[in-house]
Amino acid sequence: MLLDGLQLPLTTPFYPDGRLNLPKLEHNVMRYSKTPAAGLVALGETGDRTMLSDEETRHVLRSVAAVATVEKVLIAGVSRDSVAGTLDLAEAAAEYGYDAVLVRRPSILRQDRTKELIAYFQAVADQSVLPVLLCSSNSQDGAILPEESVIELARHSKIIGIVDGAGDRGWIEAIKAGSANVKHTVTVTTVFAAVTGRMESRSEGSEAKDLILATSLTDGGAAVAVAHSKPMVTRTKVVGFQILAGATGGMLESLRQGAVGAMPAFAAAAPQACYEVLAAWKDGDEGLAREKQVRLQDVAARVERQLGVAGIKFGCDLNGYFGGRPRLPLLPLSGEERAEIEALMQGMRN
Repeated sequence: MLLDGLQLPLTTPFYPDGRLNLPKLEHNVMRYSKTPAAGLVALGETGDRTMLSDEETRHVLRSVAAVATVEKVLIAGVSRDSVAGTLDLAEAAAEYGYDAVLVRRPSILRQDRTKELIAYFQAVADQSVLPVLLCSSNSQDGAILPEESVIELARHSKIIGIVDGAGDRGWIEAIKAGSANVKHTVTVTTVFAAVTGRMESRSEGSEAKDLILATSLTDGGAAVAVAHSKPMVTRTKVVGFQILAGATGGMLESLRQGAVGAMPAFAAAAPQACYEVLAAWKDGDEGLAREKQVRLQDVAARVERQLGVAGIKFGCDLNGYFGGRPRLPLLPLSGEERAEIEALMQGMRN
């Protein structure tokens, strides 16, 4: 699966009493589907994934897949501490039509458990129906993945890339160098955009679409006219081990070091502003990309690193997406914090 571009991490809306608010989630997904984002990520780092039951997780995954446009790559956060639990959710994601699963370090395995860590990811990849995208968070929460482990895992045929939440230049350079021989063949459109599984399913079923009773065309005889659709034209592209920038403030630097796209948390609140950094870089205008990146620096640092999910959700509210209150034990922002974010986001309207 091609991971180029902006992979937008969704937030998970709740009612004021803490219940899952699926109608608002679907509203957000329909709006995000109209943005230039290449893909949508359900239950990523800012999706409150650890605060949902397995049943709620399935509800979220199903709702996102039901309303997202077929052209958007769908990535499902399915991490559980056990291999069995992760695979169970990965299987559900495949049934709903997702294109890849996002898997992070289990909370019970920290820095000194390298062998078990590698065994966990390899076991998931061996048995997962979908390709696996690793997630390496920042060093503050202990979930960063050692570069030696990532290089070894990159050789697995089902592990297609990694989201880098730390933005460490040396770490990315080491991963790029260590995985230089890794190659994957992916299916793309004629303009080299990702071809999702839902696009392929639609194309395969096109011949059976648009069945029309045609009694009027046969003087009353029983007949059926079939409107055949042209099959989708695709091509293939060879890609390496794909790295995505995981921090909004580090997108440009990661792109300079070889990242193919980004999964910045702040994109849920300002998808257009985040996309413009990647678009300028892709167009070869590094000066404009730098200008767009600088515009995001202060608000991303304050919201992502300090205010977290509650801050991102309030940013969503400001831009017409439903953020709402975080689920306890997370608390909503104070009035002063809301005013600060509103001031920082002036001009970032989508």
